[in-house]
Amino acid sequence: MELVFATHNKHKFEEIQAMLPEHIKLLSLDDIGCNEDIAETADTIDGNAILKAEYVRHRYGYNCFADDTGLEVDALNGAPGVYSARYAGEEKSDKANVVKLLDELKDKINRKAHFKTVIALNLKDRENLFTGICKGEITKETYGENGFGYDPVFCPEGFKKTFAQMPMEAKSKISHRGKAFAQLIEYLSK
Repeated sequence: MELVFATHNKHKFEEIQAMLPEHIKLLSLDDIGCNEDIAETADTIDGNAILKAEYVRHRYGYNCFADDTGLEVDALNGAPGVYSARYAGEEKSDKANVVKLLDELKDKINRKAHFKTVIALNLKDRENLFTGICKGEITKETYGENGFGYDPVFCPEGFKKTFAQMPMEAKSKISHRGKAFAQLIEYLSK
């Protein structure tokens, strides 16, 4: 089976490709000649995932899945949420986003947060949604070199290490994305 993962993010693509069974050939947006950034104009994480999957399905004709992920911080009333990738500006800088987040939390005692991933799958003209949530808290400084995005400041519940301190395999088993993709893989395996 051939599926497009609607992303240009090589880290995310590699993380997901490692989780998929061998019988699924995964293609990226670059592989199908889609060089544009698909606008994420929905006001929810679910909405952005649906928007991207529909864009690829209708514009390029491939079976496709797309995801959107947001970090929702309790003390910031759910921010950055749907704006997680652009939290510090449209240039989508992971480093700038982390700096802004830590700055906004510097005087906060409650550092609880959760990552939420929603995957929209368009397969044979049917749409399905899969959701994964990982609870944790935001650290006071960055730790680790692995991962991307907010991984250096997110410590999942029950662990003493940030996502950026964990090997990809360990992170994938407990992460929001791992949980959502486990549901997707189970669905695709039926």
